[in-house]
Amino acid sequence: MKNTKRILKNQKGQGLMEYIIISSLVGIFCLVAMKQFGESVQTRVEKMRKDIVKHIPAR
Repeated sequence: MKNTKRILKNQKGQGLMEYIIISSLVGIFCLVAMKQFGESVQTRVEKMRKDIVKHIPAR
C-alpha cells in the first residue's frame, strides 16, 4: 500500500514538472519571437501611423 501511494505521488510531481518545463519553453519561444520580429513590426506600425496622419486633414 505504501509503495502504491509513493508511486502515485511521484507521478503527480512528474506531471507538475512537465507542465513547468513546457510552460517555460513556451515563454522562452515567445521572447525569442518578439526579439526577432519586434523591429519589423515596429517599423510597419510606424509606417502605417505616418500614412494615417498624412491622410487626415489638418484643422
